[in-house]
Amino acid sequence: MRQDRDVTDYGQDLQFGTFLTPDASRPDQVVELGLLTEAAGLDLATVQDHPYQARFLDSWALIGTIAARTSTLRLTTNVTNLPLRPPFVLAKTVASLDLLSRGRIELGIGAGAFWDAVVAAGGPRRTPKEAVAALAEGIEIIRATWDAARRSVRVYGTHYRVVGAHPGPAPAHAMEIWVGAIGPKMLALTGRSADGWLPSQAYVPPDQLAEKNARIDEAALAAGRDPGQIRRLYNVNPSTDPAWAEQLAELALVHGASTFIVAGDDAQVIQRFGSEIAPAVRDLVTAERTGGSRDPDRLDSETHATATDPSATGADGDAELSAEPPRSRSEAGPDVPRGRRLGDGPRPTPDDGVRRSDRRPWDDATRPTYAPSSAPLTWTAHERASGQHLIDVHDHLRTELRQLFDLIDQVAAGAVDAGRARSLINAMTMRQNDWTLGAYCQSYCRLVTTHHSLEDASLFPHLRSADVALSPVIDRLEAEHHVIAGVLDEVDRALVAVVSGPDGLPELRRAVDLLSDTMTSHLSYEEHELVEPLARFGFS
Repeated sequence: MRQDRDVTDYGQDLQFGTFLTPDASRPDQVVELGLLTEAAGLDLATVQDHPYQARFLDSWALIGTIAARTSTLRLTTNVTNLPLRPPFVLAKTVASLDLLSRGRIELGIGAGAFWDAVVAAGGPRRTPKEAVAALAEGIEIIRATWDAARRSVRVYGTHYRVVGAHPGPAPAHAMEIWVGAIGPKMLALTGRSADGWLPSQAYVPPDQLAEKNARIDEAALAAGRDPGQIRRLYNVNPSTDPAWAEQLAELALVHGASTFIVAGDDAQVIQRFGSEIAPAVRDLVTAERTGGSRDPDRLDSETHATATDPSATGADGDAELSAEPPRSRSEAGPDVPRGRRLGDGPRPTPDDGVRRSDRRPWDDATRPTYAPSSAPLTWTAHERASGQHLIDVHDHLRTELRQLFDLIDQVAAGAVDAGRARSLINAMTMRQNDWTLGAYCQSYCRLVTTHHSLEDASLFPHLRSADVALSPVIDRLEAEHHVIAGVLDEVDRALVAVVSGPDGLPELRRAVDLLSDTMTSHLSYEEHELVEPLARFGFS
Protein backbone atom coordinates (compact mmCIF):
# COMPACT_ATOMS: atom_id res chain seq x y z
CA MET A 1 0.00 0.00 0.00
CA ARG A 2 2.83 2.41 0.81
CA GLN A 3 5.37 1.62 -1.87
CA ASP A 4 7.00 4.54 -3.68
CA ARG A 5 5.50 7.12 -1.35
CA ASP A 6 6.79 9.55 1.26
CA VAL A 7 5.11 8.36 4.42
CA THR A 8 4.59 9.70 7.91
CA ASP A 9 3.04 6.95 9.99
CA TYR A 10 3.50 8.07 13.57
CA GLY A 11 2.45 4.61 14.76
CA GLN A 12 -0.29 5.97 17.01
CA ASP A 13 -3.15 3.74 18.12
CA LEU A 14 -6.25 4.07 15.96
CA GLN A 15 -9.43 5.61 17.32
CA PHE A 16 -12.82 6.28 15.73
CA GLY A 17 -15.64 8.62 16.63
CA THR A 18 -18.57 10.80 15.61
CA PHE A 19 -19.10 14.54 15.05
CA LEU A 20 -22.60 15.45 16.27
CA THR A 21 -24.76 18.53 15.83
CA PRO A 22 -26.12 19.83 19.17
CA ASP A 23 -29.55 20.55 17.69
CA ALA A 24 -31.78 22.01 20.42
CA SER A 25 -34.94 21.11 18.46
CA ARG A 26 -34.26 17.39 18.97
CA PRO A 27 -32.29 17.00 22.21
CA ASP A 28 -33.37 13.40 22.80
CA GLN A 29 -32.19 12.34 19.36
CA VAL A 30 -28.81 13.99 19.84
CA VAL A 31 -28.29 12.09 23.07
CA GLU A 32 -29.43 8.88 21.34
CA LEU A 33 -26.75 9.39 18.68
CA GLY A 34 -24.18 9.73 21.44
CA LEU A 35 -25.36 6.45 22.95
CA LEU A 36 -25.33 4.85 19.52
CA THR A 37 -21.71 5.93 19.14
CA GLU A 38 -20.77 3.82 22.16
CA ALA A 39 -22.98 0.85 21.26
CA ALA A 40 -21.53 0.81 17.74
CA GLY A 41 -18.12 0.17 19.26
CA LEU A 42 -16.68 3.62 18.58
CA ASP A 43 -14.28 5.36 20.94
CA LEU A 44 -15.26 9.00 20.85
CA ALA A 45 -18.19 11.37 20.40
CA THR A 46 -17.51 15.01 19.58
CA VAL A 47 -19.90 17.96 19.49
CA GLN A 48 -19.87 21.28 17.63
CA ASP A 49 -19.45 24.32 19.88
CA HIS A 50 -21.09 27.52 18.66
CA PRO A 51 -22.48 29.25 21.80
CA TYR A 52 -23.90 32.15 19.78
CA GLN A 53 -26.05 29.79 17.70
CA ALA A 54 -29.62 30.02 19.00
CA ARG A 55 -30.68 26.63 17.68
CA PHE A 56 -27.81 24.76 19.38
CA LEU A 57 -27.66 23.22 22.82
CA ASP A 58 -24.77 24.21 25.05
CA SER A 59 -22.05 21.76 24.03
CA TRP A 60 -20.63 21.06 27.48
CA ALA A 61 -24.07 20.53 29.00
CA LEU A 62 -24.80 18.04 26.22
CA ILE A 63 -21.46 16.29 26.76
CA GLY A 64 -22.23 15.95 30.46
CA THR A 65 -25.61 14.40 29.67
CA ILE A 66 -24.15 11.87 27.24
CA ALA A 67 -21.33 11.05 29.67
CA ALA A 68 -23.86 10.29 32.40
CA ARG A 69 -25.60 7.72 30.20
CA THR A 70 -22.52 5.98 28.82
CA SER A 71 -19.72 4.02 30.45
CA THR A 72 -16.76 3.84 28.05
CA LEU A 73 -17.33 6.61 25.51
CA ARG A 74 -14.87 9.51 25.48
CA LEU A 75 -16.22 12.98 24.67
CA THR A 76 -15.06 16.42 23.62
CA THR A 77 -16.02 19.56 21.75
CA ASN A 78 -15.07 19.85 18.10
CA VAL A 79 -13.89 22.49 18.92
CA THR A 80 -14.49 24.78 21.91
CA ASN A 81 -15.01 28.45 21.02
CA LEU A 82 -12.43 30.03 23.33
CA PRO A 83 -13.49 33.70 22.85
CA LEU A 84 -16.82 32.96 24.56
CA ARG A 85 -15.43 30.63 27.25
CA PRO A 86 -12.91 32.21 29.68
CA PRO A 87 -10.02 29.75 29.95
CA PHE A 88 -9.86 29.54 33.75
CA VAL A 89 -13.57 28.70 34.01
CA LEU A 90 -13.37 26.41 30.97
CA ALA A 91 -10.54 24.49 32.63
CA LYS A 92 -12.65 23.92 35.74
CA THR A 93 -15.68 22.86 33.70
CA VAL A 94 -13.75 20.34 31.66
CA ALA A 95 -11.81 18.94 34.64
CA SER A 96 -15.04 18.58 36.61
CA LEU A 97 -16.67 16.63 33.79
CA ASP A 98 -13.57 14.45 33.54
CA LEU A 99 -13.81 13.61 37.23
CA LEU A 100 -17.54 12.95 37.02
CA SER A 101 -17.10 10.69 33.97
CA ARG A 102 -14.08 8.87 35.43
CA GLY A 103 -11.57 10.18 32.93
CA ARG A 104 -13.50 10.23 29.65
CA ILE A 105 -13.22 13.89 28.59
CA GLU A 106 -10.70 15.58 26.30
CA LEU A 107 -10.53 19.23 25.26
CA GLY A 108 -10.86 20.23 21.64
CA ILE A 109 -10.25 23.96 21.34
CA GLY A 110 -10.03 26.65 18.69
CA ALA A 111 -9.07 30.31 18.38
CA GLY A 112 -12.55 31.35 17.28
CA ALA A 113 -14.36 32.36 14.13
CA PHE A 114 -17.60 34.09 13.04
CA TRP A 115 -16.52 37.24 14.83
CA ASP A 116 -19.73 39.20 14.25
CA ALA A 117 -21.64 36.49 16.14
CA VAL A 118 -18.99 36.37 18.87
CA VAL A 119 -19.21 40.14 19.38
CA ALA A 120 -23.03 40.00 19.38
CA ALA A 121 -22.82 37.47 22.20
CA GLY A 122 -20.52 39.70 24.27
CA GLY A 123 -17.15 38.37 23.18
CA PRO A 124 -14.14 40.20 21.74
CA ARG A 125 -13.34 40.80 18.08
CA ARG A 126 -9.83 39.59 17.29
CA THR A 127 -7.58 39.72 14.29
CA PRO A 128 -6.06 36.41 13.17
CA LYS A 129 -2.80 37.31 14.90
CA GLU A 130 -4.62 38.26 18.11
CA ALA A 131 -6.70 35.07 18.02
CA VAL A 132 -3.57 32.89 17.88
CA ALA A 133 -1.94 34.81 20.73
CA ALA A 134 -5.10 34.57 22.83
CA LEU A 135 -5.31 30.81 22.25
CA ALA A 136 -1.68 30.40 23.36
CA GLU A 137 -2.45 32.30 26.56
CA GLY A 138 -5.63 30.32 27.08
CA ILE A 139 -3.84 26.97 26.79
CA GLU A 140 -1.24 28.17 29.29
CA ILE A 141 -3.96 29.12 31.76
CA ILE A 142 -5.85 25.87 31.26
CA ARG A 143 -2.76 23.72 31.88
CA ALA A 144 -1.86 25.77 34.95
CA THR A 145 -5.40 25.44 36.32
CA TRP A 146 -5.20 21.66 35.99
CA ASP A 147 -1.85 21.56 37.83
CA ALA A 148 -2.81 20.85 41.45
CA ALA A 149 0.86 21.04 42.49
CA ARG A 150 0.92 24.79 41.83
CA ARG A 151 0.18 27.25 44.61
CA SER A 152 -1.57 29.67 42.26
CA VAL A 153 -2.25 30.41 38.62
CA ARG A 154 -0.47 33.52 37.35
CA VAL A 155 -0.57 34.32 33.65
CA TYR A 156 -0.06 37.95 32.65
CA GLY A 157 -1.26 37.87 29.07
CA THR A 158 -2.42 40.51 26.66
CA HIS A 159 -5.82 38.91 26.21
CA TYR A 160 -6.18 36.88 29.43
CA ARG A 161 -4.85 37.66 32.88
CA VAL A 162 -5.22 35.29 35.81
CA VAL A 163 -3.49 36.67 38.87
CA GLY A 164 -3.22 34.40 41.90
CA ALA A 165 -6.27 32.15 41.39
CA HIS A 166 -6.06 28.77 43.08
CA PRO A 167 -5.68 25.86 40.65
CA GLY A 168 -7.93 22.84 40.57
CA PRO A 169 -9.59 20.55 40.34
CA ALA A 170 -7.15 18.39 38.44
CA PRO A 171 -8.68 16.15 35.77
CA ALA A 172 -9.09 12.44 36.47
CA HIS A 173 -6.57 11.56 33.76
CA ALA A 174 -3.87 13.26 31.70
CA MET A 175 -6.35 15.18 29.60
CA GLU A 176 -5.30 16.04 26.07
CA ILE A 177 -5.77 19.38 24.33
CA TRP A 178 -6.58 19.06 20.62
CA VAL A 179 -6.35 22.23 18.54
CA GLY A 180 -8.44 22.92 15.46
CA ALA A 181 -5.86 24.59 13.22
CA ILE A 182 -5.51 25.44 9.53
CA GLY A 183 -3.17 28.40 9.08
CA PRO A 184 0.64 28.37 9.52
CA LYS A 185 0.66 30.21 12.86
CA MET A 186 -2.01 27.96 14.35
CA LEU A 187 -0.18 24.86 13.10
CA ALA A 188 3.01 26.12 14.74
CA LEU A 189 1.11 26.68 18.00
CA THR A 190 -0.19 23.12 17.75
CA GLY A 191 3.34 21.81 17.40
CA ARG A 192 4.56 23.84 20.40
CA SER A 193 1.69 23.44 22.83
CA ALA A 194 -1.01 20.92 21.86
CA ASP A 195 -1.49 17.19 22.30
CA GLY A 196 -3.38 16.80 19.04
CA TRP A 197 -4.32 18.41 15.74
CA LEU A 198 -8.01 18.33 14.80
CA PRO A 199 -8.77 19.55 11.24
CA SER A 200 -11.76 18.79 9.02
CA GLN A 201 -11.62 17.19 5.60
CA ALA A 202 -13.83 19.99 4.27
CA TYR A 203 -11.14 22.60 5.09
CA VAL A 204 -7.99 20.47 4.90
CA PRO A 205 -8.37 17.92 2.10
CA PRO A 206 -6.08 14.88 2.12
CA ASP A 207 -3.65 16.39 -0.40
CA GLN A 208 -2.85 19.16 2.12
CA LEU A 209 -2.16 16.91 5.09
CA ALA A 210 1.51 16.32 4.36
CA GLU A 211 2.37 20.02 4.16
CA LYS A 212 0.46 20.91 7.32
CA ASN A 213 1.82 17.93 9.25
CA ALA A 214 5.31 19.10 8.33
CA ARG A 215 4.65 22.53 9.84
CA ILE A 216 3.46 20.94 13.09
CA ASP A 217 6.48 18.62 13.19
CA GLU A 218 8.90 21.47 12.57
CA ALA A 219 7.43 23.54 15.40
CA ALA A 220 7.40 20.55 17.74
CA LEU A 221 11.07 19.78 17.10
CA ALA A 222 11.99 23.44 17.61
CA ALA A 223 10.23 23.29 20.99
CA GLY A 224 12.05 20.10 21.95
CA ARG A 225 8.99 17.91 21.52
CA ASP A 226 8.55 14.57 19.77
CA PRO A 227 6.18 15.11 16.80
CA GLY A 228 5.03 11.50 17.12
CA GLN A 229 3.44 12.34 20.47
CA ILE A 230 1.02 14.82 18.86
CA ARG A 231 -2.11 12.93 17.87
CA ARG A 232 -3.38 13.55 14.34
CA LEU A 233 -7.19 13.56 14.30
CA TYR A 234 -9.33 14.06 11.20
CA ASN A 235 -13.00 14.94 10.77
CA VAL A 236 -13.98 12.92 7.70
CA ASN A 237 -17.03 13.07 5.47
CA PRO A 238 -19.23 9.95 5.35
CA SER A 239 -18.79 7.88 2.22
CA THR A 240 -20.58 5.09 0.39
CA ASP A 241 -17.44 4.21 -1.57
CA PRO A 242 -16.71 0.48 -1.17
CA ALA A 243 -13.06 1.45 -0.73
CA TRP A 244 -13.72 3.85 2.16
CA ALA A 245 -11.87 1.67 4.69
CA GLU A 246 -8.87 1.42 2.37
CA GLN A 247 -8.87 5.20 1.92
CA LEU A 248 -8.83 5.82 5.68
CA ALA A 249 -6.10 3.22 6.16
CA GLU A 250 -4.07 5.08 3.54
CA LEU A 251 -4.50 8.31 5.48
CA ALA A 252 -3.20 6.57 8.60
CA LEU A 253 -0.21 4.97 6.93
CA VAL A 254 0.80 7.83 4.63
CA HIS A 255 -0.27 10.93 6.56
CA GLY A 256 -0.26 9.74 10.17
CA ALA A 257 -3.97 10.26 10.84
CA SER A 258 -4.88 8.10 13.83
CA THR A 259 -8.31 9.29 14.96
CA PHE A 260 -11.09 9.37 12.37
CA ILE A 261 -14.26 11.24 13.30
CA VAL A 262 -17.20 10.85 10.92
CA ALA A 263 -19.32 13.96 10.47
CA GLY A 264 -23.11 13.99 10.38
CA ASP A 265 -26.08 12.70 12.33
CA ASP A 266 -27.10 9.63 10.35
CA ALA A 267 -27.66 6.62 12.64
CA GLN A 268 -26.99 4.14 9.85
CA VAL A 269 -23.67 5.83 9.00
CA ILE A 270 -22.63 5.68 12.65
CA GLN A 271 -23.56 2.02 12.94
CA ARG A 272 -21.68 1.12 9.74
CA PHE A 273 -18.67 3.20 10.80
CA GLY A 274 -18.43 1.24 14.05
CA SER A 275 -19.31 -2.27 12.93
CA GLU A 276 -17.73 -2.35 9.48
CA ILE A 277 -15.37 0.53 8.63
CA ALA A 278 -13.41 0.91 11.88
CA PRO A 279 -12.57 -2.83 12.20
CA ALA A 280 -11.53 -2.97 8.55
CA VAL A 281 -9.24 0.05 8.90
CA ARG A 282 -7.65 -1.43 12.01
CA ASP A 283 -6.99 -4.73 10.22
CA LEU A 284 -5.47 -3.01 7.18
CA VAL A 285 -3.22 -0.77 9.24
CA THR A 286 -2.13 -3.59 11.55
CA ALA A 287 -1.30 -5.80 8.59
CA GLU A 288 0.77 -3.06 6.96
CA ARG A 289 2.58 -2.11 10.15
CA THR A 290 3.46 -5.71 10.95
CA GLY A 291 4.35 -6.58 7.39
CA GLY A 292 1.74 -9.34 7.25
CA SER A 293 -1.68 -9.87 5.80
CA ARG A 294 -4.93 -11.21 7.19
CA ASP A 295 -7.69 -13.06 5.45
CA PRO A 296 -11.02 -11.38 6.33
CA ASP A 297 -12.98 -14.64 6.39
CA ARG A 298 -10.40 -16.31 8.60
CA LEU A 299 -10.31 -13.30 10.87
CA ASP A 300 -14.08 -13.36 11.24
CA SER A 301 -14.12 -17.05 12.08
CA GLU A 302 -11.35 -16.56 14.65
CA THR A 303 -13.25 -13.69 16.26
CA HIS A 304 -16.40 -15.77 16.31
CA ALA A 305 -14.63 -18.69 17.95
CA THR A 306 -13.10 -16.49 20.63
CA ALA A 307 -16.37 -14.78 21.42
CA THR A 308 -18.52 -17.88 21.61
CA ASP A 309 -16.32 -20.84 22.56
CA PRO A 310 -15.43 -20.92 26.29
CA SER A 311 -12.32 -22.97 25.54
CA ALA A 312 -11.00 -20.20 23.28
CA THR A 313 -10.76 -17.73 26.17
CA GLY A 314 -10.23 -20.11 29.05
CA ALA A 315 -13.28 -18.85 30.92
CA ASP A 316 -16.98 -18.63 30.30
CA GLY A 317 -19.10 -15.86 31.79
CA ASP A 318 -21.78 -18.15 33.15
CA ALA A 319 -19.21 -20.68 34.35
CA GLU A 320 -17.54 -18.01 36.46
CA LEU A 321 -20.90 -16.92 37.82
CA SER A 322 -21.54 -20.46 39.00
CA ALA A 323 -18.29 -20.51 40.96
CA GLU A 324 -20.39 -20.01 44.08
CA PRO A 325 -22.52 -23.06 44.89
CA PRO A 326 -25.91 -22.55 43.20
CA ARG A 327 -28.92 -22.70 45.41
CA SER A 328 -30.82 -24.79 42.95
CA ARG A 329 -30.35 -26.39 39.57
CA SER A 330 -33.80 -27.85 39.56
CA GLU A 331 -36.82 -25.80 38.57
CA ALA A 332 -34.48 -23.71 36.48
CA GLY A 333 -36.76 -23.98 33.49
CA PRO A 334 -35.87 -25.22 30.03
CA ASP A 335 -32.94 -23.82 28.12
CA VAL A 336 -33.49 -21.45 25.21
CA PRO A 337 -35.20 -23.27 22.31
CA ARG A 338 -32.82 -24.74 19.79
CA GLY A 339 -35.28 -25.38 16.97
CA ARG A 340 -33.94 -22.71 14.59
CA ARG A 341 -30.60 -23.28 12.92
CA LEU A 342 -28.26 -20.30 12.75
CA GLY A 343 -25.98 -21.89 10.17
CA ASP A 344 -22.62 -20.12 10.19
CA GLY A 345 -23.94 -17.21 12.21
CA PRO A 346 -22.82 -16.16 15.72
CA ARG A 347 -23.70 -18.58 18.52
CA PRO A 348 -25.74 -17.12 21.39
CA THR A 349 -24.28 -17.70 24.83
CA PRO A 350 -26.38 -20.49 26.37
CA ASP A 351 -28.24 -20.30 29.66
CA ASP A 352 -26.58 -22.94 31.87
CA GLY A 353 -29.74 -23.36 33.96
CA VAL A 354 -28.10 -22.39 37.26
CA ARG A 355 -30.52 -20.55 39.55
CA ARG A 356 -29.43 -18.89 42.77
CA SER A 357 -32.79 -17.58 43.97
CA ASP A 358 -35.95 -19.40 45.04
CA ARG A 359 -38.05 -16.75 43.29
CA ARG A 360 -39.21 -17.19 39.69
CA PRO A 361 -40.32 -13.86 38.19
CA TRP A 362 -41.43 -15.53 34.95
CA ASP A 363 -41.88 -18.94 33.37
CA ASP A 364 -39.23 -19.58 30.72
CA ALA A 365 -41.42 -22.26 29.15
CA THR A 366 -44.01 -19.68 28.07
CA ARG A 367 -41.59 -17.71 25.90
CA PRO A 368 -42.52 -17.41 22.22
CA THR A 369 -39.94 -18.11 19.52
CA TYR A 370 -39.35 -16.57 16.12
CA ALA A 371 -39.52 -18.71 12.99
CA PRO A 372 -38.43 -16.72 9.91
CA SER A 373 -40.32 -17.50 6.74
CA SER A 374 -37.48 -16.30 4.51
CA ALA A 375 -34.65 -18.41 3.17
CA PRO A 376 -31.73 -19.02 5.55
CA LEU A 377 -29.08 -16.32 5.65
CA THR A 378 -25.79 -16.81 3.87
CA TRP A 379 -24.10 -15.08 6.83
CA THR A 380 -21.83 -12.60 5.13
CA ALA A 381 -19.16 -10.90 7.23
CA HIS A 382 -21.47 -7.90 7.69
CA GLU A 383 -24.38 -10.08 8.81
CA ARG A 384 -22.21 -11.96 11.28
CA ALA A 385 -20.88 -8.68 12.68
CA SER A 386 -24.42 -7.34 13.19
CA GLY A 387 -25.48 -10.38 15.17
CA GLN A 388 -22.21 -10.78 17.05
CA HIS A 389 -22.35 -7.22 18.34
CA LEU A 390 -25.43 -8.00 20.43
CA ILE A 391 -23.62 -10.96 21.99
CA ASP A 392 -20.52 -8.86 22.65
CA VAL A 393 -22.51 -6.18 24.44
CA HIS A 394 -24.29 -8.83 26.50
CA ASP A 395 -20.95 -10.35 27.42
CA HIS A 396 -20.09 -6.97 28.92
CA LEU A 397 -23.23 -7.19 31.04
CA ARG A 398 -22.27 -10.71 32.12
CA THR A 399 -18.93 -9.29 33.25
CA GLU A 400 -20.80 -6.70 35.29
CA LEU A 401 -22.73 -9.49 36.99
CA ARG A 402 -19.48 -10.98 38.19
CA GLN A 403 -18.47 -7.54 39.44
CA LEU A 404 -21.70 -7.35 41.45
CA PHE A 405 -20.86 -10.53 43.34
CA ASP A 406 -17.34 -9.25 43.93
CA LEU A 407 -18.76 -5.99 45.30
CA ILE A 408 -20.93 -7.89 47.78
CA ASP A 409 -17.90 -9.80 49.01
CA GLN A 410 -16.05 -6.51 49.45
CA VAL A 411 -18.95 -4.97 51.38
CA ALA A 412 -19.10 -8.05 53.61
CA ALA A 413 -15.36 -7.81 54.23
CA GLY A 414 -15.57 -4.10 54.99
CA ALA A 415 -13.31 -3.18 52.08
CA VAL A 416 -16.05 -1.13 50.39
CA ASP A 417 -18.86 0.69 52.14
CA ALA A 418 -22.45 0.40 50.93
CA GLY A 419 -22.55 3.96 49.65
CA ARG A 420 -19.56 3.39 47.42
CA ALA A 421 -21.00 0.07 46.21
CA ARG A 422 -24.26 1.79 45.35
CA SER A 423 -22.38 4.43 43.36
CA LEU A 424 -20.46 1.78 41.44
CA ILE A 425 -23.62 -0.18 40.63
CA ASN A 426 -25.40 2.96 39.43
CA ALA A 427 -22.46 3.58 37.07
CA MET A 428 -22.74 0.13 35.51
CA THR A 429 -24.20 -0.25 32.05
CA MET A 430 -26.98 -2.49 33.32
CA ARG A 431 -28.18 0.26 35.64
CA GLN A 432 -27.82 3.18 33.25
CA ASN A 433 -29.76 1.73 30.37
CA ASP A 434 -33.12 1.07 32.07
CA TRP A 435 -33.04 -2.31 30.36
CA THR A 436 -34.20 -1.08 26.97
CA LEU A 437 -33.05 -4.13 25.04
CA GLY A 438 -30.15 -4.54 27.43
CA ALA A 439 -27.24 -2.20 26.75
CA TYR A 440 -27.83 -2.60 23.04
CA CYS A 441 -31.12 -0.79 22.69
CA GLN A 442 -29.84 2.24 24.57
CA SER A 443 -28.76 3.51 21.19
CA TYR A 444 -32.02 2.98 19.36
CA CYS A 445 -34.92 3.43 21.73
CA ARG A 446 -35.81 5.13 24.95
CA LEU A 447 -37.80 3.48 27.71
CA VAL A 448 -39.70 0.50 26.36
CA THR A 449 -42.98 1.81 27.80
CA THR A 450 -42.93 4.76 25.38
CA HIS A 451 -41.59 2.82 22.37
CA HIS A 452 -39.81 6.03 21.44
CA SER A 453 -41.88 8.42 19.38
CA LEU A 454 -39.21 8.57 16.69
CA GLU A 455 -39.62 5.24 14.95
CA ASP A 456 -36.64 5.64 12.66
CA ALA A 457 -34.35 5.68 15.71
CA SER A 458 -36.08 2.81 17.55
CA LEU A 459 -35.05 -0.78 17.10
CA PHE A 460 -38.13 -2.63 18.35
CA PRO A 461 -40.63 -0.83 16.09
CA HIS A 462 -38.25 -1.35 13.18
CA LEU A 463 -38.10 -5.10 13.81
CA ARG A 464 -41.87 -5.27 14.24
CA SER A 465 -42.41 -3.58 10.92
CA ALA A 466 -39.78 -5.75 9.22
CA ASP A 467 -41.54 -8.99 10.17
CA VAL A 468 -44.82 -9.16 12.09
CA ALA A 469 -43.84 -12.65 13.25
CA LEU A 470 -41.32 -10.98 15.59
CA SER A 471 -44.05 -9.15 17.55
CA PRO A 472 -44.68 -11.88 20.17
CA VAL A 473 -40.97 -12.14 20.90
CA ILE A 474 -40.59 -8.37 21.21
CA ASP A 475 -43.64 -8.19 23.47
CA ARG A 476 -42.08 -10.79 25.74
CA LEU A 477 -38.69 -9.06 25.77
CA GLU A 478 -40.33 -5.78 26.73
CA ALA A 479 -42.24 -7.47 29.55
CA GLU A 480 -39.03 -9.03 30.86
CA HIS A 481 -37.28 -5.64 30.69
CA HIS A 482 -39.90 -4.28 33.11
CA VAL A 483 -39.29 -7.16 35.49
CA ILE A 484 -35.52 -6.66 35.40
CA ALA A 485 -35.93 -2.93 36.04
CA GLY A 486 -37.89 -3.84 39.17
CA VAL A 487 -35.20 -6.27 40.27
CA LEU A 488 -32.56 -3.57 39.84
CA ASP A 489 -34.65 -1.35 42.12
CA GLU A 490 -34.60 -4.14 44.70
CA VAL A 491 -30.81 -4.22 44.53
CA ASP A 492 -30.73 -0.47 45.12
CA ARG A 493 -33.10 -0.71 48.11
CA ALA A 494 -31.02 -3.53 49.53
CA LEU A 495 -27.89 -1.40 49.31
CA VAL A 496 -29.67 1.28 51.32
CA ALA A 497 -30.63 -1.37 53.89
CA VAL A 498 -26.99 -2.42 54.25
CA VAL A 499 -26.17 1.08 55.49
CA SER A 500 -28.68 0.63 58.32
CA GLY A 501 -27.01 -2.44 59.78
CA PRO A 502 -25.46 -5.85 59.20
CA ASP A 503 -28.85 -7.48 58.69
CA GLY A 504 -29.10 -5.77 55.33
CA LEU A 505 -26.33 -7.83 53.74
CA PRO A 506 -28.39 -11.05 53.35
CA GLU A 507 -31.12 -8.99 51.68
CA LEU A 508 -28.56 -7.62 49.24
CA ARG A 509 -27.32 -11.12 48.42
CA ARG A 510 -30.88 -12.29 47.76
CA ALA A 511 -31.55 -9.33 45.46
CA VAL A 512 -28.37 -9.86 43.45
CA ASP A 513 -29.05 -13.61 43.25
CA LEU A 514 -32.42 -12.84 41.67
CA LEU A 515 -30.82 -10.31 39.32
CA SER A 516 -28.30 -12.93 38.23
CA ASP A 517 -31.07 -15.43 37.49
CA THR A 518 -33.16 -13.00 35.47
CA MET A 519 -30.27 -11.53 33.49
CA THR A 520 -28.64 -14.87 32.72
CA SER A 521 -31.90 -16.24 31.37
CA HIS A 522 -33.00 -13.09 29.58
CA LEU A 523 -29.72 -12.35 27.81
CA SER A 524 -29.54 -15.84 26.34
CA TYR A 525 -33.17 -15.74 25.19
CA GLU A 526 -32.74 -12.31 23.64
CA GLU A 527 -29.62 -13.36 21.75
CA HIS A 528 -31.18 -16.53 20.41
CA GLU A 529 -34.24 -14.69 19.12
CA LEU A 530 -32.63 -11.47 17.79
CA VAL A 531 -29.21 -12.39 16.40
CA GLU A 532 -30.71 -13.50 13.11
CA PRO A 533 -33.28 -10.66 12.75
CA LEU A 534 -30.58 -8.06 13.43
CA ALA A 535 -28.43 -9.58 10.70
CA ARG A 536 -31.40 -9.91 8.34
CA PHE A 537 -33.15 -6.56 8.81
CA GLY A 538 -30.47 -4.23 10.13
CA PHE A 539 -31.12 -1.52 12.67
CA SER A 540 -33.36 1.08 11.08
